[in-house]
Amino acid sequence: MTDFARLRLVYLLTGVVNAQWGACLPALDARLDLGEGRLGGVLLAMGLSAMAGMTAAGHLAARPLLAWTAPATALALAGPAVADGYGALIVAAGFLGLLLGGLNVVLTLHATAAEHAHQQPIMSRLHALWTVGAVGGGLAVAAALHAGIGVKALLAVNGFALAVVMGVVTFRVQPPVPRPAEPGTSARRNPLLVVAMGLLGAAAFLTEGAATDWAGVHARRVLDVTPAVASLAYTAFLTAMTVVRLAGDLLRSRLGPSVTLRTAGLATATGLLLVITSSATGPLGAYAGWALAGAGMALIWPVLASTAGHGTPRQLSTITTLSYSGSLVGPAAIAYIAASTSLPTALALPAALALLLAVTGPAGLGAWTGTTSTAARERKLLERR
Repeated sequence: MTDFARLRLVYLLTGVVNAQWGACLPALDARLDLGEGRLGGVLLAMGLSAMAGMTAAGHLAARPLLAWTAPATALALAGPAVADGYGALIVAAGFLGLLLGGLNVVLTLHATAAEHAHQQPIMSRLHALWTVGAVGGGLAVAAALHAGIGVKALLAVNGFALAVVMGVVTFRVQPPVPRPAEPGTSARRNPLLVVAMGLLGAAAFLTEGAATDWAGVHARRVLDVTPAVASLAYTAFLTAMTVVRLAGDLLRSRLGPSVTLRTAGLATATGLLLVITSSATGPLGAYAGWALAGAGMALIWPVLASTAGHGTPRQLSTITTLSYSGSLVGPAAIAYIAASTSLPTALALPAALALLLAVTGPAGLGAWTGTTSTAARERKLLERR
C-alpha cells in the first residue's frame, strides 16, 4: 500500500474517531448531568490542550508523527468512556484534545504534500473521506445507543479497535516531503498575512465545531428529543458535507477559490439561521439547517488549506494551528454564552462568523495568492480546468 493510499485511509478513520466523540457527547452529557456550563469547561480543556498539540506537531513536522499520533488518538477515546465525574472528564478530554490537535496538523501537512506531488486539487476529496468516516461513525453510534449499548462500553471498545486498525495502517509511513521554496515568495516575510489566514480558518472551524459539539446537544436540550435521535443532527451535518466534498475539487476548479468561499459562507450562515429558529419549526427545520450548514462548510477549509499550502511548512503549521483552535476553543465560548442566555442565542456567533467569511474571505485569499508565486500559477491552472 502506498503512503497516499494510507493517507486516504487515515483520513477516513480519523472521521470515525471524531464521530465517536461528537455523536456520543449528548449521551455523556446525560450520563454525567453536565449542563452547558460544565460541558463548556470540558470543551475548553480539550481546546487548550489541542493548541499545545498543534504547536508541538508543527515543530516536529519532519519526523514520522503519523505512525503514533493516529492510533494514540483513537485509544484516547477510552478516557472519556471511563470518566466517572466532571473532573475526570476534564482530564480525559484534555488528553484526547492534545493528541487530536497534533494529528490534525500532521494530516494537513501530509495532505498539502500529496496535493503538490499529484499537481492537481485533491484536498476536498481527502476531506470527503474524513466526512464519510464521520457519517458512518455517527450512524453507528446512533444505532448502538438506540439498541441500548452504554456510552462507556461504546467508546472504550471502539477506541481500542480503531487504535489497532490505525496502528496497522500507519506503520512505517514516512514524514511528508515539504514543498520546495519558490523564489519571490514574499509571504514568507509577512507574518500578519499568515495570522490573517489563520483567523479565517479559525472562524471556519469554530462554525464547524458548533455542529460537531453542539448539534446533538441542541436537539436534545432545545428540541427535547432522545439522545439517539439527537445524534442524527450531527450526522445530517456530516452527510451534506460529504456529498458536497465529493464534488468540491471540481466546483473549486470551475468557480475559483474566491467565489467558492463566498458561496460556501453564505450557505453556512443561512443554515445556522434555520437552526436558531428551529424552536418554532421543530426538529426537521433544525436538521435541514445543519445539513445546509454542512454543505457550505464542506468547501471552506479545503479552499483555505490548499491556498495556504503554497507557503512554507512553518507558515502552514501556524495557519493550521490557528484554524483548528477555532473548532476546539470556539464551542467552549458557545457554552458560556448559552449558560448566560440560551443555546439558540449562542449559535448566532458561528452564524455571524460564517457571514464574515463570505464577506472578507475572498479578499484574504486574494492577498495571499498575490504574494505567493506558486499559488498564482495554481490559480491559473484551476481557471483552465
